[in-house]
Amino acid sequence: MSLRSRFSIVPLAALVLSAGCSILPESNPATLYRLPPPATQAEHTAVPLPATLGIATPEAGHLLNSNRIVVYPEGNVVNVYEGVRWHEDAPDMLQARLISDLQQRQLFTGVSSDRLPHDVLLLSELRHFQSEYDTSPPSIHLQLDVQLMSTQHRKPLAVTSFVIRTRAASPEIPDVVNAFGAASDALAEQLSAWIAAQSSSLRATD
Repeated sequence: MSLRSRFSIVPLAALVLSAGCSILPESNPATLYRLPPPATQAEHTAVPLPATLGIATPEAGHLLNSNRIVVYPEGNVVNVYEGVRWHEDAPDMLQARLISDLQQRQLFTGVSSDRLPHDVLLLSELRHFQSEYDTSPPSIHLQLDVQLMSTQHRKPLAVTSFVIRTRAASPEIPDVVNAFGAASDALAEQLSAWIAAQSSSLRATD
């Protein structure tokens, strides 16, 4: 079976062209996907940090800052899956996942979006959030560059980058979506551990 027969993709040029003109209705409505629920319940710490955390929507490039499900089918080719989309733009979806996870872990007295008052701010840039056919089934490549900021002092407290790779069980879209979910779970786990390791710097913001 050829690679092309395993999934349908939309040429990027066509996507850019449609974005530059009026948005035309698709012949068939796209199937919307959300990230699957976390595989395990997040554990919380005994003593939350006496501060509130605001999580900003990750910055992203043009293609990732949309609800298209991005795929690298081969070489330097970039495409999107045809007929399927995320239920919201990828950065918003990832922000919601991180807020929910950190709320459950109770690392802070409060966790919300950056639209609410906060003591510490998590800024980030979504560099990669796509499936890649390095082999079959494809792998998920997720990269998020993050920075913790003190709202009071307006200065960075810590900076790092997370790179996650997970393998889908098959090339089928539901399995690819599940792999995106596993990558997001791994990101949330690593991010919470990193934030916990910054406890001394975070307490200094009180």
